[in-house]
Amino acid sequence: MTLVFEQIRTGGDRNFGYLLGDRDAKVAVLVDPSYAPDVLVERARDQGLAVSFVINTHGHPDHTNGNARACELTGAPLAAWRDSSLVRPDRGLVDGETLAVGSLRLRCRHVPGHCPDHLTLYEPTWRLLLTGDLLFVGKIGGTSQDADARLEWDSLQRVLASVPDDATVWPGHDYGVRPSSTIALERATNPFLRCADADALIRLKAQWPAVKKELGLR
Repeated sequence: MTLVFEQIRTGGDRNFGYLLGDRDAKVAVLVDPSYAPDVLVERARDQGLAVSFVINTHGHPDHTNGNARACELTGAPLAAWRDSSLVRPDRGLVDGETLAVGSLRLRCRHVPGHCPDHLTLYEPTWRLLLTGDLLFVGKIGGTSQDADARLEWDSLQRVLASVPDDATVWPGHDYGVRPSSTIALERATNPFLRCADADALIRLKAQWPAVKKELGLR
């Protein structure tokens, strides 16, 4: 099996979309086509890959506004969290489900907090973790209230417990000092992952504008 994996800048608020495929099986998925569905579809075609699914990590408009165009161009169904109230998936995904992409296996995990329908996608053979807006390089997704921040803390802990340190982190936005990372590096340097508990994370969120400036983050 030959892996095809591309991180694609899609515009918006430094959004990333992803092409993930199996060249031997000639099949791929598009993840969060957002503002550039035509670009992701063109890259799949350039690679000779048929798109089996368009997948959303979560239902916020900056990740989903390219859904209709991507599905129209490819004929692929939309896959997202089964109980999403923000999008209407053709294929509803559930926590712990594995989605086949040729020989690749995408493990879906429900990780609410930043958004109620949020999923991460993990490919264990290549140790690729697509984190959407749950985990960025050097920071985590925003929340509007403490209850959501506690949900996000729980989601982060479950993800960290389920993937190895050498898993690579591929976020939904280019918000950090580099476009990707590893779990080991984020454990060591991400201030939110270094918090002792959910209460410490909530305090850091309240102080984040000043801390971000101090760390030189955008």
